[in-house]
This record gives sequence, C-alpha cells and structure tokens, in this order.
Amino acid sequence: MIAVIKKTLNIGLPFLLGLGILWWMYDDMDWHRLSGYLASLDWGWMTLSLVFGLLAQMVRAWRWKMVLGPLGVPVRRRVCEDAIYLSYASSLVVPRIGEVARCGTLKRYDGVPFAKGLGTVVSERLVDCIVILLLTALAFVLQLTDFLTFLKKTGANFGSSFSRYTGTGYIVTGVCVVAVAILLWLLVRRFKLFSKGKDVLRNFWAGIISLRDVSNLPLYLFWSLAIWGCYFLHFYIAFFCFDFTSSINPAQAFLIFCIGTFAVLVPTPNGAGPWHFAVKTMLVLYGVAEEPAIMFALIVHTIQTFEVVVLGLYGWYDLTRRRRVAPASSATNPQ
Repeated sequence: MIAVIKKTLNIGLPFLLGLGILWWMYDDMDWHRLSGYLASLDWGWMTLSLVFGLLAQMVRAWRWKMVLGPLGVPVRRRVCEDAIYLSYASSLVVPRIGEVARCGTLKRYDGVPFAKGLGTVVSERLVDCIVILLLTALAFVLQLTDFLTFLKKTGANFGSSFSRYTGTGYIVTGVCVVAVAILLWLLVRRFKLFSKGKDVLRNFWAGIISLRDVSNLPLYLFWSLAIWGCYFLHFYIAFFCFDFTSSINPAQAFLIFCIGTFAVLVPTPNGAGPWHFAVKTMLVLYGVAEEPAIMFALIVHTIQTFEVVVLGLYGWYDLTRRRRVAPASSATNPQ
C-alpha cells in the first residue's frame, strides 16, 4: 500500500506542480485569441526548429554510443537512438525516469548491464552540467553590457524591478527551488540504496569512468557542444515563427535559452510550468508584451513536446522490429 502511495505521489505531484504554475499563468487569458496566434505562426520556421530538436536527440545517442564502447559490449547505433527517443517521451509521464528507461532498453536489446549503462548516463550528465554552466556564464557576459546600458538609459534599478514582482511570482519561484532540492535529495537517497550491492556499484563505477577510455575524445567533446548547439537552434529558430519575437537577437535568445534550461530542472513533465514562467519573464524583460510572451511559451512548448511524443512512439515501433541481443551472443556490432 505504501509503495502504491509513493508511486502515485512520484507521478502525481510533478503533474500538479506543473498544472498549478500553468493555471496561475493562464488563468486570466482570453483563449479565443489563441487561434489568432496559431494562424500567424510561420510553419516553415517551426519545421526547421523541429529538425534541430530531432538532431539534438540523435547527436546525444551518437555521443552515448562512444562512451558505451569501452564497456566491451557492442551496441547498435539505432538502438541507442531509439532508447534516447523513448527516454525523453517516458519523462513526460514520470519526470526523470528517462535515464532508467534508456538503460533498461539498452540492456534488453543489446545486453549492456543496467548499472554500467546508468554509470555512462551519470558521466554524460556531469559533462552536460559543465557545458551548460559554461554556456550560461558566457550568456550573462554577452548580455552584461546590454543590461548596464538599459539600466543607465532608463534609470531603473534592481530594487524597483523586484518591487513589481508579484507575491504569487515569489511563491512560484520558491516552490520551484524547493522542488529541485527535493529532487536532488531523492536522487542521493536512491543512489545510497542502489549502491549497497558491491557488484552493482562496481558496474556503476565502470560506466562512469568509461569516459576516460573514449577512443576519440575531441569528437566526444564536439558532440557535447553540438548537442547544446542543436538545443539552442531548436529554441531560437522558433522566435522567427512570430513577428513579435523575431527581433530577439541571438545573444538575448541565448540567455533566455540558458535560463529556460535551468527551469526544466524542476521536476515537471518536460519542464511544463517552470519553463513557461522563465521564458515569459525573460521575453517581457526584452520588451515583448505579456500576452504574446505567454502565448509564445505555450505554443512553442506544446509543439516541441508533441515532437517528443512522436519520436518516442517511433522509437518504440522501431525497437519492436529489432532483434534482442543477449549478452553472451553480442559478438557483432550491427547498425
């Protein structure tokens, strides 16, 4: 009974958190105006944006395959790609379950021990953290001059800016911070329970240190940057879908992208709610009216989430057509 309650909370609370933030943001919205925004959407730019969304997941799979190579268990590129597609889609149902889903997929179809696969995911996440922190620092440096110029010309100050921040806004921000803290605590707790088995811990550690045995480290680093480059283009190109966001320059979009990336850390399905809040807030800062800003966040996030669902369904279908490879028989590395 307790296990059922815990599982229900793990699934239900992230949805409730995301829905609560979305309700707060869109409660006063005139939904009849949504059709007008959809009619003005440039699907040519949106299609190009979605191409980079697909490419980001594919490049992540290619980089993952490089780290899996030193483990001594041959893996197929298509299986890695399908596992990535499934991981993103499954995280829409249960936030952060994607890492487990893709490692389980790789174990089932290519015989990679689950703990080793999970170790490679940990090493991958560490690299991603370093990259996004460096990119975020760069984004703030690029925008620092604009911020100082803006403050000088307008005579604005941070105190007055915060005074316009509503009480509900502070509550939402606080809830997001608490949610991230709880997520980190749960991850540490699960790792402690997970690491009680010595063999499991050994395989887990082997997966983590597999990064040092990557055959082509420069290519690995290139893929690591390419992933985030594709993510950024996936986001930035969407600005050209609407007239009211097409004037956002690359440096501004880069900062919005980085802040939105951190908002996705809040455990809601695909960052729904916190991402909308972060993107809308930054767009308003850059001069976009509030209604178009929140409509942009809603439409772009919905379409990009739909792409994740479609890719997940494709990954599942493609895997059903693939032969499962037992660990003992993994002597070849078919594509």
